[in-house]
Amino acid sequence: MATIIPNINSSSTKMTPGERRFGQRLEKFLEDDYLCWFDVPVGAARRYPDFIILHPGRGLLFLEVKDWKLSTIKSMTLQSFTLLTSSGSFNKSNPIEQARQCAYQVVNKLKRDNALVQADGKHQGNLVCPYGYGVVFTNISRKQLLTALGEDGESILPAHLVICQDEMMEKTDAEEFQQRLWNMFSFQFSQKLSLPQIDRIRAHLFPEIRIGSVNEDLFASPVDGDDKPVDVPDIVKVMDMQQEQLARSFGEGHRVVHGVAGSGKTLILGFRCWYLAQTQSKPILVLCYNISLAAKLRAFMREKGIEQQVQVYHFHDWCGQQLRSYHVNLIDGKEPVWERQVLSVIKGVEQEHIPRAQYGAVLIDEGHDFEAEWLKLIVGMIDPETNALLLLYDDAQAIYKKKSNLNFTLSSVGIQARGRTSILKLNYRNTREILHFAFDFAKEYLQEKDADEDSVPLIKPQMGGKSGQVPAFRLLSNRAQELSFIRTCLKKWHDDGVAWSDMAVIYCHHNFGEALMHELNQHTVPNVWMGDSKNRRNYDPLENKVLLVTRQSSKGLEFPRVIVAGLGVLKDDEEAMPEEARLLYVAMTRAQQFLLLTSSVNNHYAQKLVGSG
Repeated sequence: MATIIPNINSSSTKMTPGERRFGQRLEKFLEDDYLCWFDVPVGAARRYPDFIILHPGRGLLFLEVKDWKLSTIKSMTLQSFTLLTSSGSFNKSNPIEQARQCAYQVVNKLKRDNALVQADGKHQGNLVCPYGYGVVFTNISRKQLLTALGEDGESILPAHLVICQDEMMEKTDAEEFQQRLWNMFSFQFSQKLSLPQIDRIRAHLFPEIRIGSVNEDLFASPVDGDDKPVDVPDIVKVMDMQQEQLARSFGEGHRVVHGVAGSGKTLILGFRCWYLAQTQSKPILVLCYNISLAAKLRAFMREKGIEQQVQVYHFHDWCGQQLRSYHVNLIDGKEPVWERQVLSVIKGVEQEHIPRAQYGAVLIDEGHDFEAEWLKLIVGMIDPETNALLLLYDDAQAIYKKKSNLNFTLSSVGIQARGRTSILKLNYRNTREILHFAFDFAKEYLQEKDADEDSVPLIKPQMGGKSGQVPAFRLLSNRAQELSFIRTCLKKWHDDGVAWSDMAVIYCHHNFGEALMHELNQHTVPNVWMGDSKNRRNYDPLENKVLLVTRQSSKGLEFPRVIVAGLGVLKDDEEAMPEEARLLYVAMTRAQQFLLLTSSVNNHYAQKLVGSG
């Protein structure tokens, strides 16, 4: 069964009856290795072919689908069709020419990437895969079309570039259906596309699914008509197919995504922001719990060019901003300032000093750390005309509560989640060795638990990443040796070519982080210590510095190399161990490629880790 993006049954997929019928045939008659996109704008020019089909062995196919009836076609020429409607006659481009122009424009731009061009052989200089184009008439049979076209038919609509109503029936033979698609290609290659090549094609077709920035946008207009090849990074990272299909299939209303660590929840949030920024007139609000994650999300929005439409805050900062914007005083009390900020905003809204419905859409990352009254407050900030909400959640990372899951239903806080939930179980961030190591360490406190759609399940992660090195643990004699060892590791990795910003040290206590910051500063290792309030406010994830951060503040972040340090200060009594283990699980799963843990005390955690690395 082919993958159709967005999902045909999604409420976000606006199809004519004929388009839906043809999409169902693609899904049914094509094998699993076919990728099909419906009505997805291509590149910066945002052209909209009805369907794009990509197959590793066959290549790229661009299709226009028309629900026209023969009785409504007044005339047909090589350039245009004249259609009769209740409002009069209208000229439309010949759909074959429409599909051809789209295909040529896309292919010419793809050929500017050297990695997607044949380097030698008889096809040297051509795209690495074949391409074709055609048209589908969902309400006209082959016999009707041939009769209407007459002698000029082959020049107006070449027979091999057309699929007719009677050739896409539910009872149609799958091989015959596929053969009609293959006939639309003018040539074939024997070599199949590799997965990296498929990802590069996807990245160029749909820049919005890229992970990180690619300096050269192949769909930007060439300077002075220059179509010369350009250099593009060897590795282009994109959302995987499940992530892209889910992100494009969101319809209207409230949506909830439960996902394990590293499953791409934040990528989906970023894509949803990009999509909403194209359609919403009101501001879009993104909230999370973690200050560091808020900084990362702001950088993400800048990369996508939507920072003007999308406001990103960590929750308590947003509360403070609301109080300042609407001149609402902070209520008195013995509670900490951040708690009184929340209460003050809730009171301000109730008294109508702070307006509701301020935002066209609200997106919440780290929903597992939000209290019931916070969520109820936020839901009231959504414009009821758009009613757009996305809540992202992973109960295994709920580190600010003693309970392992929410003690309230989503509907009780106004979130309409039934029938609108999705689950992501595959972890792509970590290597198999890192994920196995982390989950095995904390599994006693991360037991998988089902829940209905109005509650939140605890999901066991499945391994989707590549293999790599087994995580390592080092027990040092004292803190000074531990700090020196960490500094030596960082410098060695940097000497081996690892950027400072690709490394992070996640520490277990404020004092350890401060001591490590001084150690690194004394030996000229550039770093940013998040224990300093000024650094937290001004953190720029694009700076080339090693990040020093607590386990709590590391949530939502990821780095190729991670050291989890200072395990010697952890409490190992029975009451504290569940929370400490969950925090360590969060810290360990920040590592994408390599994980190192250190301690200078042989406590319970050290004993458990000895022999593991």
